[in-house]
Amino acid sequence: MSSATASTSLPSGLRVLLTFPDVLFIPELVFGGLVWILVASSRVQSPMLQGWVMFVSVFCFVMTSLLLCLYMAGVHRGSSSWVTLDAICQSTAALFYLSAAVLEAFFTYSIAPVAQIPYYLLIYRENIAAVVFAFVATLIYVIHQAWSLRRWKSS
Repeated sequence: MSSATASTSLPSGLRVLLTFPDVLFIPELVFGGLVWILVASSRVQSPMLQGWVMFVSVFCFVMTSLLLCLYMAGVHRGSSSWVTLDAICQSTAALFYLSAAVLEAFFTYSIAPVAQIPYYLLIYRENIAAVVFAFVATLIYVIHQAWSLRRWKSS
């Protein structure tokens, strides 16, 4: 039984950057940061939609950074609840990013008719990039979620 638990435990130190799915923290930070930057730099045409996308990107960026730092510091050693916390965090992030990506795509689709005007063309292109990066971030979080749930189930 202890060998099964040892294989499903969370890594600590630099091993976090070498084990799957924990290595996905880095692309989550990169693509989440890109969504954050693109949404923050675009002109706000619909504050409610853009506000949710901004909240999700900032929240997930901070949560992922915090988890990465805690795992690298080895705070989770000796406690089995961290595997559950990891699964909950990844599931929440995947659900949040899916909703944010869909809302950002809807917003981008809604401003497409005015994209012929040069001023709106820049906004439209920034939002297209934000949509692409949001869906990439969603995919990475979903993959991380699936592996975290698998690790949680086997622990």
